[in-house]
Amino acid sequence: MTAAVAAPNMGYRQGVLLVVLAGVLWSTIGLGVRLMEVANVWQILFYRSFSLASFLFILISIRSGGRPIPVIRKVGLAGSIGGVGLVFAFAGGIYAIQTTTVANAMFLFASAPFFTALLGWLILREAVRRGTWVAMIVAMAGITIMVYEGFASGYLTGNIAALVSALGFAAFTIALRWRKLDDMLPTIFLAGVFATITAGVTCLGSGYTISIPTNDIVIAIGMGVFQVGAGLAVYTIGSKHVPAAELALLSLAEVVLGPVWVWLFLGETVGLYTLVGGGILLAALAGNALSGVRRKPTPVM
Repeated sequence: MTAAVAAPNMGYRQGVLLVVLAGVLWSTIGLGVRLMEVANVWQILFYRSFSLASFLFILISIRSGGRPIPVIRKVGLAGSIGGVGLVFAFAGGIYAIQTTTVANAMFLFASAPFFTALLGWLILREAVRRGTWVAMIVAMAGITIMVYEGFASGYLTGNIAALVSALGFAAFTIALRWRKLDDMLPTIFLAGVFATITAGVTCLGSGYTISIPTNDIVIAIGMGVFQVGAGLAVYTIGSKHVPAAELALLSLAEVVLGPVWVWLFLGETVGLYTLVGGGILLAALAGNALSGVRRKPTPVM
């Protein structure tokens, strides 16, 4: 709470630390989904999004002195677009982890910064460094290797879902910067509301029940509050102080730690093509991120 209030006085370095912390929190998604007993993507999304929206509504209420509605309405069209982008990111991420390996999904999630850079260039007319273009080309080679393995192993739909998730998160990132609003946490709240409605309607229309084991409900609620809610809250604060083309690059902890948790606790291993393709992608991401830090960019307010 204190960090959120103090955010306007933060600089680039503090923003970097918050984005990295967000990556650490996000990295637990694979372990959370793997620990589910029977819940499918829509059931998980329903409980996770409902807890996320509830958590953020309380947070926004406290920060606004008990007047959350005007704050939420203030985000307008940009907030709504960002919220819709996160619905795709949420659903695609859960489905990808359920239908492919955590390592494969996580590495493909890592393509988000390149989607962000492209959208920033196309929509916001933000300049993209030559090094970032080179990194994108290198990253595409890694993505191609992983998608090829997914096709050969029957994980193609999971790989596509992971890329859709990355694109959705990139859309959210660009929405954060489009109108340069002071507080974008309401956008995440809207995403939780939109995702809860989407998941509920889908469950109703498909004949799925929301009566699932207590274990699954508890894990999904915990993911909504801690893994997604807290992660996106600190990311939103930090994002105001880091250039768009480098923003998500600094959350590499998510990609690295995600496969580690399921390996340590569940023994899930990484395939050769995933390891090679993911290594190429990580090298491109890390190289671009390090070059961005070295040139000490001016904080974006």
